[in-house]
Amino acid sequence: MASSHHVLLIGGHGKIAQMLTPLLLKRSWTVTSMIRTQEQAPTIEKLGSGLPGKLHVLVSSVSEVSTQERAAAILNNVKPDYVAWSADRDAAVNFIRAAADIPSIKRFLLVSYEGSRRAGASWWPEGEWDEYNKKINYGVLATYYKAKIAADEVLYETSKKSSTLVGICLRPAALTDEPAGKVELGKTAHVKGDVSRATVAATADALLAVDGVKNTWLDLQDGSEDLDAAVKRCIKDGVDTAEGEEIFTSRI
Repeated sequence: MASSHHVLLIGGHGKIAQMLTPLLLKRSWTVTSMIRTQEQAPTIEKLGSGLPGKLHVLVSSVSEVSTQERAAAILNNVKPDYVAWSADRDAAVNFIRAAADIPSIKRFLLVSYEGSRRAGASWWPEGEWDEYNKKINYGVLATYYKAKIAADEVLYETSKKSSTLVGICLRPAALTDEPAGKVELGKTAHVKGDVSRATVAATADALLAVDGVKNTWLDLQDGSEDLDAAVKRCIKDGVDTAEGEEIFTSRI
């Protein structure tokens, strides 16, 4: 996509967000990185060194965005056309709903995780989901899961109803610190797997930049397909891993 964009990156101090920031700036885009504290600002400012895009830092804690109106105030102040959410669960729903009410915001990319769903995918081996769901979603990530699935569903349903906002839910498997590499994007063979944070950042960058992306959930693991080819395949084939979920069957 040749045109320039302004991305509000929420959770800008996170590892994935710090990897995503220079990728967006290399496209000569503008990035407003939203961080919690002023102490984090020098780390973020260094990410723009020598790159053609414009980098702004916004100090504002998402935990304080307790209403849709507060989220709208931030969006109207920053004036992005894309939003990328790479923060914890707080305030995601407020930002999603506020973004949908602002016609100039065209894409909202939410980084979630692959197991954030209510039913096992039909393309996964029998029994694998039940084991994962019990151990992860109703075990070590129980509180996180409830908030994440709620945000994922709100983005899906809100963007389906919107004539202006495309909602992209990127759903990586267990995160590692390996270098970026090839991917398995879309319907992964298993719910359990790994993917590097650098690959997640590169995939987010590609999904924000590519033409033709629609409202979708896309699962992500390390794999054997080149990233650009995988993104184009998913768009061409209309891949949506919300398939099997109630929100998919009731979509507009």
